[in-house]
Amino acid sequence: MSKKLAIIATKGTLDWAYPPLILASTAAALGYEVEVFCTFYGLQILKKDISNLQVSPLGNPGMPMPFPVPVMMQALPGMQSMMSNMMRNTMKKKNVVALPDLRELCVEADVKFLACQMTVDLFDMKQEDFMDGLDYVGAASFFEFAGESDICLYI
Repeated sequence: MSKKLAIIATKGTLDWAYPPLILASTAAALGYEVEVFCTFYGLQILKKDISNLQVSPLGNPGMPMPFPVPVMMQALPGMQSMMSNMMRNTMKKKNVVALPDLRELCVEADVKFLACQMTVDLFDMKQEDFMDGLDYVGAASFFEFAGESDICLYI
């Protein structure tokens, strides 16, 4: 009987998309059965194209910067794109796998992705905008798996 990891992903920015995918792919590689329930902004992880997710520098004081950027400047137009590009460049230099490739590793490792049907309906999202192979479920369906999991993470 394999161990189970349940992840609830609630964030959809570039920096917050990595943790659930890294943990899911690692657990799957270790033989865990893994389900990732994406709700609210976490649904961005499940969109067909995730190559352009952005970092939100505003209100993110823990974000390491090559130089100090005052909070007022972080709100200026173009700063989000600039900081997102800086993060992508840093990740590329450090050989961090690109987000679409990391998600594909999860798919290949049989990580099961679940889209919160209530949130899809709430935001009038269309299923054709999401990757193939998703299950659209309510929270109760996820709880069946999460209740039996060895580890349950909220990210």
